[in-house]
Amino acid sequence: MKNIVLIPGDGIGSEITNSVTTILEEAGAEVNWIEKSAGLKAYEETGNPLPDDTVEAIEEHRIALKGPLTTPVGSGFRSVNVALRQKFNLYSNIRPARTLPSIDTPFRNVDMVLFRENTQGLYIGKEKWINEGEDKRHSEAIAVVTEEASKKIIRAAFDYAVKNERKKVTLVHKANILKLTTGLFLEIGQKIAKEYPDIEFQDLIVDNMAMQMVLRPQQFDVVVTTNLFGDILSDLASGLVGGLGVTGAANIGDDAAMFEAVHGSAPDIVGKNVANPMALLFSSLMMLEHIDQKQIAENIRKAIYKTLVEKKVYCTPDIGGEGTTSTFTQAVCDNI
Repeated sequence: MKNIVLIPGDGIGSEITNSVTTILEEAGAEVNWIEKSAGLKAYEETGNPLPDDTVEAIEEHRIALKGPLTTPVGSGFRSVNVALRQKFNLYSNIRPARTLPSIDTPFRNVDMVLFRENTQGLYIGKEKWINEGEDKRHSEAIAVVTEEASKKIIRAAFDYAVKNERKKVTLVHKANILKLTTGLFLEIGQKIAKEYPDIEFQDLIVDNMAMQMVLRPQQFDVVVTTNLFGDILSDLASGLVGGLGVTGAANIGDDAAMFEAVHGSAPDIVGKNVANPMALLFSSLMMLEHIDQKQIAENIRKAIYKTLVEKKVYCTPDIGGEGTTSTFTQAVCDNI
C-alpha cells in the first residue's frame, strides 16, 4: 500500500477527485490517500494557500495527486503550482497527448509526449522596473538556463523514449535569436543525443514547431523544450486531442512527484455534476505507472476507452456527451 498525498483543490476539485478515487478503488489500486488542502480554500481557512502541513506531508510521502487550484487574487502569493514545483525541484513536466476514441477533433493518430523543463527560463519570476515614470515605463525579465537543469530534462526525455520504446526525440528551441539561453539548451541536447544512437534526434525552432504541430502532429513522438515554450506547446498538444479536460500531467523530480489536472477550477459548474474528471484520471494513471502499478493503470485506461465509445450516454457535456460526472464514473467502474 502506497501513501499518496491527495489535494482535491478548488472549485470542481472535490467532485473530480471523488470520481478518480472511486475508480482507482474499484480497479484495486493499492493506494492510501493522505488528504491535504491548498489553493483558495486553504487560504480562506488558514491565511496560507500552501499550508505547512501540506508541504510536510509531501516531504514525508514524496508523491501527490492534485486537483485544480485557484491562486488568491491580490494576496501577494505566487502560483501554488509553481511553488510546489520549485520546492521539490520537480524539474520534469510531462504532458502526453494521445488521440482518444470518440473525441471530436480534426487530428487523428496523435501520440506525443511533451517534456517541459519546469524550474527555470522566464518563469523564475526575476522581473524589475527600470523606469516607472508615467508614459515611460520600462520593465525587464531575466530568463535562466543552466547546464545542469538542461541535462536533467533532456536526459529524462531520452530515457523515457528508451523505456517506452519511442523512436524519436524532438528538441524545441529559439537558438537563432536566444543564442546563449536556448542555444545552451540545444548544445546540450545535441551532445546527449549521441549517447542514444537508437533514438532519432531532431531540433526545431519553436515557431516552426508550432506550425508543424498543426500541419502534421503525427510526426512527433517525444518532445523536449524549455519552460515557456513547453507551457505553450503542451497546451497546443492538448488542443490537438480534445483540450485540457482530457489530458493528464506529471511533475517529476529526482525524489518526488506530483500528478495534476492542469485545467482550471471551473467555479461556474461547481455542484452541477457535469465536471469532466478525465484529466485528473489520466494524471492518476501516470501516478500508478510511477509507483509500479502499471497493470492497474492499463486496466483503467481500457475501461475509459470503452466508456468513450458510448460517449453520448455516459460522458459529460464538454466532450459531447449527455451524461454526468456520476454516470461517467460508474461506467468506467463497470468497464474495469
